[in-house]
Amino acid sequence: MHRVFVDGFWMDKTEVTNEQFARFVKATGYVTVAERKPTAEDFPGVAPEDLVPGSVVFSSPAHSVPLTDNRQWWAFVDGASWRHPLGPKSSIAGKERQPVVHVAYEDALAYAHWAGKRLPTEAEWEFAARGGLTGRLFPWGDEFRKDGKWMANTHQGHFPDHDTGEDAFSGIGVVAHYPPNGYGLYDVAGNVWEWVSDWYREDYYAELAATGAVARNPQGPSTSLDSGEPGVQKRVHRGGSFLCTDQYCSRYMVGTRGKGDIQTGTNHLGFRCVESVHD
Repeated sequence: MHRVFVDGFWMDKTEVTNEQFARFVKATGYVTVAERKPTAEDFPGVAPEDLVPGSVVFSSPAHSVPLTDNRQWWAFVDGASWRHPLGPKSSIAGKERQPVVHVAYEDALAYAHWAGKRLPTEAEWEFAARGGLTGRLFPWGDEFRKDGKWMANTHQGHFPDHDTGEDAFSGIGVVAHYPPNGYGLYDVAGNVWEWVSDWYREDYYAELAATGAVARNPQGPSTSLDSGEPGVQKRVHRGGSFLCTDQYCSRYMVGTRGKGDIQTGTNHLGFRCVESVHD
């Protein structure tokens, strides 16, 4: 734990939706990373026939599986993209109010630039997500279900093979279904992970805490480091997703972190934007 000070900023109330992202693509002709054919230079050693556009998709196994190998429920799917979140035969028709997914880090940056905004720093994101409740486990307090009510889209049932959907959604849900936090922000816990601008380093928080000072507008470390995958450039994810559960990953808690390869999107990863306050 460490103390942080951030200047004022405006934040999107919700994660960027399919509807909003579609307007960006229509206006600019932008093609996301998942829709581009990978190059041999970027992926040395990969067979040419495997260099196809696509993205990483969660698929529920047909039965209970060991939780030590997430390849049991994650797979690269040819043709998966923001337009086809579960693969080429799927679409976003009727899902305009769901968060856009399968966005790599540069896709999120491109949208933010077009919108005249930027991605939040990790410190800004956590300050906003807490909604004024310093030190609480969740954006709404310390009880996961406030007054017995579901407060976020997470995983119920047995992970990863069965989501009962008791919280209203089995899988991704529409934005702003649950009550907002104290600052009027929706879905800062659950639904989809969100990119923030900080590089991921596993030792960064320890370095900040060791100074004993208040970190003012921290921008994150200058380089990325994940000892589990050295050499892979990763940025921080925040907020958890519809797959989070205390059986496996309870990172819908507001102080917890995720991480991801900047070139990789998934069907449980999106983003929201911020604007600085100018005098």
